[in-house]
Amino acid sequence: MMQQSTSSSKVNLLGLDRTRMEAFFVEELGEKRFRAHQVMKWIYHYFADDFDKMTDLGKALRGKLAGIAEVRVPTAQVDQQSVDGTRKWLLSLDGANGIETVYIPEPTRGTLCVSSQVGCALNCRFCSTGKQGFNRDLKTAEIVGQVWHAARELGHLTHQTRRITNVVMMGMGEPLLNFDNVVPAMNIMRDDFGFGLANKRVTLSTAGVVPMIDRLSDAADVSLAVSLHAPDDALRDHLVPINRKYPIVELLEACKRYQAKRPRSSITFEYTLLKDVNDSEAQARALVKLLRKVPSKLNLIPFNPFPGTEYECPDPAVIQRFQQIVYDAGIITTLRRTRGQDIDAACGQLAGKVADRTRRSAQFRREVEERNRHAAV
Repeated sequence: MMQQSTSSSKVNLLGLDRTRMEAFFVEELGEKRFRAHQVMKWIYHYFADDFDKMTDLGKALRGKLAGIAEVRVPTAQVDQQSVDGTRKWLLSLDGANGIETVYIPEPTRGTLCVSSQVGCALNCRFCSTGKQGFNRDLKTAEIVGQVWHAARELGHLTHQTRRITNVVMMGMGEPLLNFDNVVPAMNIMRDDFGFGLANKRVTLSTAGVVPMIDRLSDAADVSLAVSLHAPDDALRDHLVPINRKYPIVELLEACKRYQAKRPRSSITFEYTLLKDVNDSEAQARALVKLLRKVPSKLNLIPFNPFPGTEYECPDPAVIQRFQQIVYDAGIITTLRRTRGQDIDAACGQLAGKVADRTRRSAQFRREVEERNRHAAV
């Protein structure tokens, strides 16, 4: 079944991975399979969104495509650049909703952080996105459209230079709860006729939807990152509520199964450090015991504040000591450098524009007002 655009009955070709694009040309248009490859190259290698620019297609085929298909990309409502070079776009989807996409340049690579949902249904306590509530899943074309927009704006293939070397599904939303749209989008990211990224350079980050980790293992050969954030179930139940359904022991077993199919890879565990919550030396040692159970590396993330949050970032000395304990235990440990904080583009700060269907944003505002009243007494 072909994916339709939001505002018309035309098929948005950004929503079709290679298999679906080939079926569209053969079954819908009565054309040869190679025509799908030609069009994908025009869309993803030359950023053509007008069929008349696809000059190696016959005029009749271009006219046929214009009548039933389109290449429609989310439009940028806001384009911000940080003092450190990080760039963030607020992309408009419809009248009520918008998503945020972030590009993080580094000397040896450029990482694009992509959203998978409008808001997020999981409500992790330290994440700004979760406090906005949830509206809907993104369509495949809306996920791919973020990469397409960023790549064109950045001059991705100018002079054969790849500005985007890595894509991480770490933006707004839980990717595994939008599985049927996320997997085709990642296929396009990794396809030679698409963006041509290596499998290991596309990373999906999950809060721990265990059954879908197993499905992902069979569906896509991508890197897996797991948002852990606590070394025990009691604390993780509080910080990451989905842990109540899929506790740590079940999550780690799913990670083992995923890694077993990719013996040369490891799982990345993400751990946001919260002052006086999960940053003690004892918790660092408890985390080591967990991570020894699966080939893994650890990504430590100093907490990035957002308006109304109850949490704070630990002191640098505390962060350094936590990192040293894990590192000394033989676990590869990196400390994520905060990027784009001046434009609210850092990890956990993405908010977008969410027409909340869950009433969670209103509840969060009430909680903030209550804390402020107590603080004033």
